[in-house]
Amino acid sequence: MTENKKRLVVLTGAGISAESGFKTFRDSGGLWETYSVEDVASIQGWYRNPKLMTDFYNDLRVQLEHAQPNEGHKILSELQEYFDVRIITQNVDNLHEKAGSKYVIHLHGELTKARPVNDDDGLRAVDIGYRKMEYDERDSEGELMRPHIVWFGESVPLISEAARQVRNADIFAVIGSSLVVYPAAGLVHDLRGGTKAYLIDPKEVSVPVGLKFRVIREVASKGCAIMRDELLKEFVS
Repeated sequence: MTENKKRLVVLTGAGISAESGFKTFRDSGGLWETYSVEDVASIQGWYRNPKLMTDFYNDLRVQLEHAQPNEGHKILSELQEYFDVRIITQNVDNLHEKAGSKYVIHLHGELTKARPVNDDDGLRAVDIGYRKMEYDERDSEGELMRPHIVWFGESVPLISEAARQVRNADIFAVIGSSLVVYPAAGLVHDLRGGTKAYLIDPKEVSVPVGLKFRVIREVASKGCAIMRDELLKEFVS
């Protein structure tokens, strides 16, 4: 039951997955140093070279199969015992689910799913697990399939639901997100005044003027542990 629990809404980005050894797009050694955004993360890239795009996400899927949640993921899952935890992630991996988190909104899609090319909202996305896709793969109705990823140049169907969750938050946290990719970065503007808010990242992250965050300059695992201890002391003890 969650009616008496404070609602903790968490926005996570690449930084929380980096400690799991899952290769992220940003930061030193990230995928953007090897591939261009236009080639592997844009709708134009898909129409230009669907085989390259399919192979790229197949490789990521193989990597994800062996990646395990780190302490950051695990702590967020453990906090479900004390809080109504709602996770909004910019990541396409399933590490939050592997750790046991029950409520996860994937703003940018899910690596372990595929959908018909004409299904913009992802309503017909199907779970394909970690298997490799073919670039000309079709579903049972003959529809051409594509990775269930929200690419640059496409709308973000779940952003309205994410904004609703942020507006209803009693506690809010940004973990491992640079807050530069929109519309996800704009979710901080949906915070109600006075909402207790955390920002966890080892690097400096620019926060819009007028918003107050408890900034923890640590990697996700250490930062989540600090946040957990503070939240339990304030709301549970």
